[in-house]
Amino acid sequence: MHNKTPRILVIGSFMVDLMSKSPQFPSPGQTVMGGPFHMGAGGKGSNQAIAAAKLGAHVDIVVSLGDDQFGDMAYDSLIQAGIGTAYVKRVNDASTGIALIIVDDSSGENMIVVAPGSNDVLDMSDVEKARQTIREADCVVMQLEVPLETVEYAAKLAQEAKTRVILDPAPGRPLSDELLANVDVLTPNAD
Repeated sequence: MHNKTPRILVIGSFMVDLMSKSPQFPSPGQTVMGGPFHMGAGGKGSNQAIAAAKLGAHVDIVVSLGDDQFGDMAYDSLIQAGIGTAYVKRVNDASTGIALIIVDDSSGENMIVVAPGSNDVLDMSDVEKARQTIREADCVVMQLEVPLETVEYAAKLAQEAKTRVILDPAPGRPLSDELLANVDVLTPNAD
């Protein structure tokens, strides 16, 4: 049996998660004391890349980070996870994406506000730079926390290269028939 290490290309988001627990969700205008506070790597793309790397895959990521402290932290977390960073774009005109997360300590429910920042400027030219890696990958994994036209372009390139496409269609939004025709595996969740 052939034991080839899977090669995965993730095209997507990186968010820095800023999370705190709270005894309850605050009402509008109310301040609630919470804690403890946690900051770490997040975003669907980053989470997918880190999980695949932990499982032993060779992983590269196409992602856009701000040229800021959070971008430095994000880049370092990708390196520490063993993820290829040749396609990491750093931008001056947008901050690294963040997710503000409040977790209700009693119910475990959460509320999340996302400021996508640099994720919104990941574009087709960034995907184009990874064209050869798309051809060589076993699969391309994406989600919808980056511009839809970027995802559509990447799915088209992957299908032309006969590379499997896995799409997490979140956050939910209408998808074109053309995009869906270029997706091999769709992984929806409750959102």
